Amino acid sequence: MNKENAIQLFEQKQVRTHWDEEQEKWYFSLIDVIEALTDTDRPRKYWSDLKAKLKKEGSQLSEKIGQLKLQSADGKFYKTDVADTEQLFRLIQSIPSPKAEPFKIWLAQVATERLDEMQDPELTIDRALEQYLSLGYSENWINQRLKSIEIRKELTDEWKKRGLKEGVQFATLTDIITKAWAGKTTKEYKILKGLKKENLRDNMTNTELILNMLAEASSKDISQATNPETFEENAKVAQQGGTIAGDARKALEQKTGKKVITPLNAKTFLQASEKENKIAKTTNKK
Repeated sequence: MNKENAIQLFEQKQVRTHWDEEQEKWYFSLIDVIEALTDTDRPRKYWSDLKAKLKKEGSQLSEKIGQLKLQSADGKFYKTDVADTEQLFRLIQSIPSPKAEPFKIWLAQVATERLDEMQDPELTIDRALEQYLSLGYSENWINQRLKSIEIRKELTDEWKKRGLKEGVQFATLTDIITKAWAGKTTKEYKILKGLKKENLRDNMTNTELILNMLAEASSKDISQATNPETFEENAKVAQQGGTIAGDARKALEQKTGKKVITPLNAKTFLQASEKENKIAKTTNKK
């Protein structure tokens, strides 16, 4: 995911955001913010009721709320109600929540960090590293994940050069690549791992990440070598790039007798790692 459309974490809750380069401001998904603040399992209903309440009270805030296309759990982009930092500060006053004050501090921090990163891009990597470490990922996995982000950006930059559009076209090409190397579409892959809003790459094993990187790097290299002009030609390149990694996966599975694509997700993996660490500490004490 690029920096313009990113997922921020507030107390382990995912909040989709969009950075507007021209206005130099963040926009936040209101549905995600409400879910993070209230822990409701019906954030859309909560937002609908809140809009009606604000309108009845004569507030014009809800009328000024805009919409942006943000990526949903199925990997596709849909129009989503968003608010900038100033609007959110005002909106939070209408949401009774013990998390209101911590959330305001978090909002201010997110805004400040982005401005800092514009001056020093290396901070982006440093903060991503800190975030993954805080979630319990191993340093080895984190190194692979950060590399995968770099490779993904190189591929999407290549797609942009070819005149392709973010959203449906990017999602379609990604599906083609994923299907070619993993044997599953992005949606099918996420279902296998029991994921909803979670990022698929954040739930891949080291081997899955490596093969996904090979697929995307191959697609980018083939594109640069063949210069596809139409979407259909780009789709063919995506298929070729994914197939290279798919062949590698099949060869590895044949040698090891083990499936590369597994239901293992970050939650179960981190829980297993934590259990192993506790056992190791107990054994060492003995």
